[in-house]
Amino acid sequence: MINFILLFSRQGKLRLQKWYEAKDSKDKKKVVRDLTSMILQRKPKMCNFIEYKDLCVVYKRYASLFFCFAVDRGDNELGVLEVIHRYVEVLDKYFGSVCELDIIFNFEKAYFMLDELLIGGEVQETSKKNVLKAIAAQDLLQEEETPQGFFEDAGLG
Repeated sequence: MINFILLFSRQGKLRLQKWYEAKDSKDKKKVVRDLTSMILQRKPKMCNFIEYKDLCVVYKRYASLFFCFAVDRGDNELGVLEVIHRYVEVLDKYFGSVCELDIIFNFEKAYFMLDELLIGGEVQETSKKNVLKAIAAQDLLQEEETPQGFFEDAGLG
């Protein structure tokens, strides 16, 4: 089971976090600080798996972002790398070559995509096509919520 997910930049700035187990905010901050410093110090050719407390941390760097998933020790690390890669593929497909700014300015979309892939720390959907369909449906709902003449009436259109 995935315990938590962290996305952070090469500078150590946290861009996205998702926790699937309850922790105090103080403990969360300590875990984030420990893992970001530990991962940022590692060389690019080193193994992408780290043992941290009673967890196995699987991370992968894509462009300027580190995708870090903490799983139970008995879980398959290569399977987790596949989940990370699938998440990046979905982000890439939606944003067209995802970058750090896409995550910063569209964090709600990034969380929605993550929630379509994973529920409660377990893989829910493996199909990119199905995840992108759900996202397209959500986009359509958001567009319908904005009244057509709202911006024109306010003099902004």
